[in-house]
Amino acid sequence: MTSVLVVNAGSSSLKLGVLDEADRVTAGVQIDRWDGDPEHGELSRFVAAQRDVVATVGHRVVHGGSEFTGPVLIDQQVLARIAALSDLAPLHQPRALAGIKAVGRLLPEVPAVACFDTAFHSALPAAAATYALPAAWNQRFSLRRYGFHGLSHAYASRRAAQLTDDRSRIITCHLGAGASLAAVLFGRCVDTTMGFTPLEGLVMATRSGSVDPGLILWLAERGGLSVTEINDGLEKRSGLAGLANLPSGSGDLRDVHAAAAAGEQAANLAIEVYLHRLCREIAAMAAAMNGLDVLVFTGGVGEHDPVIRARTAAGLAFLGVAVDADLNAAASGDNSANDSANDSADADISARAAVVRTLRITAREDVEIARQTRSVEAARSR
Repeated sequence: MTSVLVVNAGSSSLKLGVLDEADRVTAGVQIDRWDGDPEHGELSRFVAAQRDVVATVGHRVVHGGSEFTGPVLIDQQVLARIAALSDLAPLHQPRALAGIKAVGRLLPEVPAVACFDTAFHSALPAAAATYALPAAWNQRFSLRRYGFHGLSHAYASRRAAQLTDDRSRIITCHLGAGASLAAVLFGRCVDTTMGFTPLEGLVMATRSGSVDPGLILWLAERGGLSVTEINDGLEKRSGLAGLANLPSGSGDLRDVHAAAAAGEQAANLAIEVYLHRLCREIAAMAAAMNGLDVLVFTGGVGEHDPVIRARTAAGLAFLGVAVDADLNAAASGDNSANDSANDSADADISARAAVVRTLRITAREDVEIARQTRSVEAARSR
C-alpha cells in the first residue's frame, strides 16, 4: 500500500482520485450531485476497489480558520474543530466533514489527513492580513483576511519555481468560476485577493468580487433589500453573469466571449471589467513584493483561455510582462490523467525578450493534497 486517496468534496459533488508515489492518477471518479450520503453506491464501490493500494487519505477542507496552518492528522477532536468553522464556509465545510466521515467509515484503519485551502495564506504579514476595523471586532470575531484556493496556489507556485528555477517573486492567478491571486515571495504567500470570505477580490463567474461596503449598507438601508437577497445577489447573480446579463444567466467566460463576438455590448463590458480588475490586482500583488519575476495562469480560465492571458499580459506590459502569440495559443491543453506533475502540459508562454516569465500551469490540487498528506505520515513515522 503506497498510494494516497485524495478526496475533494465540493458543495454539490465529490471527486476522488488515487495518486501513486510518482503523483500519477491511477484511478478516479467524480460523483455529481452528491448529497453527503456515506452509503452512496458509487462511492462505496470505488473505495472498496482501491482498498488494497491506499496507504493514506488526504481530504481537502476549505476553511482552517486561524488554528489550522498546515495539514493535520484527523481525529475526533480535529473533526469537532473543523465543524466549529462551518459558519465561515457554510457551503463547503459540512460537505468536507461528510466526505471525511464517509471515507472513514469505508477505510476505518487508514489514517486520514485534512489539508486546508486557507493554510497557505495563514502566514500573511500582519499588514496584509489585518482589516482596518475596530480592534474589538477583529479580536471578538477573529476577523482577518484568510484567503482561499491555497492548495492550488501552493502547487502552482512550487511548479513555477521548478520550471523557471526562480522562487523569488511569483504571482499565481487561479482563474475559474472562483478566482483569486497570490503573491508568493520565496515560497511564502505575502498577499492574496480573497479575504474573510471568497467574495473579496477579483470579478468571478457569479461573485461580485470587492465592492464598496457602503454600497452594501445603502442597499440594506435605502434599497430595502434583505440580508438574504444581498447575499444571493453577491454570490450567485453578480460577476460576469450580472454584467453580461445573458438570457441563460451564465457567467461562463466562454458564453460571455461568444456573446461579445456577436455584438452584445453588455458582454463586452463584462470582459473589460473582468480584465481591468485582474490587471489592477496583479499589479497590487507585484507591489506587495516590490516587483515580479514569474506570472502564472492556472484554473479553468487560466489554463484554457488564451485571449484572457494575452489581454492580461498586454495590460501588464509596464511590469515587463509579454507573451508569445503562438506559444500562448498552443498552451491550452490538459495534463493527461496519468501524467506525473513533472511530465505535464505546463508551458512557458513568455515572449522572447520579456523581463517577466509567464507560465500556463494545470491546476493540480490533488498533487498538493497528496504531498501534504505524505508529509504528515512521514512526520508520524520518524
